[in-house]
Amino acid sequence: MLYTGKGDGGTTKVFGCDQQRISKSSELPEALGALDELNAFLGFVKMRVKESARIAGAIRAAQESLFIIQAEVAGADKRVGKERVEEVEALVNTIEKEIPPITSFSIAGGTELSALLDVARTLSRRAERRVVAVGELGLRTLSPETLAYLNRLSSLLFALARLANHEAGVADEHPRY
Repeated sequence: MLYTGKGDGGTTKVFGCDQQRISKSSELPEALGALDELNAFLGFVKMRVKESARIAGAIRAAQESLFIIQAEVAGADKRVGKERVEEVEALVNTIEKEIPPITSFSIAGGTELSALLDVARTLSRRAERRVVAVGELGLRTLSPETLAYLNRLSSLLFALARLANHEAGVADEHPRY
């Protein structure tokens, strides 16, 4: 059954919470929801990738890592390892060598894929903020690698957005202040 009705009063249970019901508006469900939202949106972005297996592969790998992070935030004994952080760093470093250097802030867009990746980047930052809040409130002890991964993920999504434009021959557009 896809529904139980137990959350109709605005509460939920989270793995690792001794089966206590907690408010759906509290920080823990908020963080889990932000991670889920990001993962779902990345699935949409992945379906919009038409010509770059590398971008699609990077998104798929990020989705796998987000499931591990969701499990950790929920209370499971799962952690993103240092190797995943290093994989993201290596990919960002490789992309940076292929695209023009950053000279200014960029206006989101250029191509549809780049614009979608920029939205994913902002969702990633929100999820990171929510997860950090869970740690700061002492609701979960989060691994340093998880926090590092979330911080790098938004950089990866920014690099992928710029790469999508670059591969399409679209130059960065800069704001005029």
